[in-house]
Amino acid sequence: MAKVKITVIKRAIFQDVVDGYAPWETSPCTIFENGQEFIIDNDTEVPEGFCAWAYADIHKYIMLLRRDGNPGLKQQDTAIACCTDGFRPVVFKLERAE
Repeated sequence: MAKVKITVIKRAIFQDVVDGYAPWETSPCTIFENGQEFIIDNDTEVPEGFCAWAYADIHKYIMLLRRDGNPGLKQQDTAIACCTDGFRPVVFKLERAE
């Protein structure tokens, strides 16, 4: 199976949603930094320093990129995915890394 490189593209914050619905002050995600990279060679374990909730959200893309694919179908090499935090999502680029 292939390795997958995960790059943090952007940490966002939807300030209007925070202002209207969050009962607390918040900022963009503090777990990740823009440009941070992770290499996945075992999709059953959350990498050290990676948010477990974000990993659960993007895990299906990691599994698809790691697999060899179906004969006759073009293998996807890249995916863009994000965590499901409605206040401060993080966008990731996932790339197949042979």
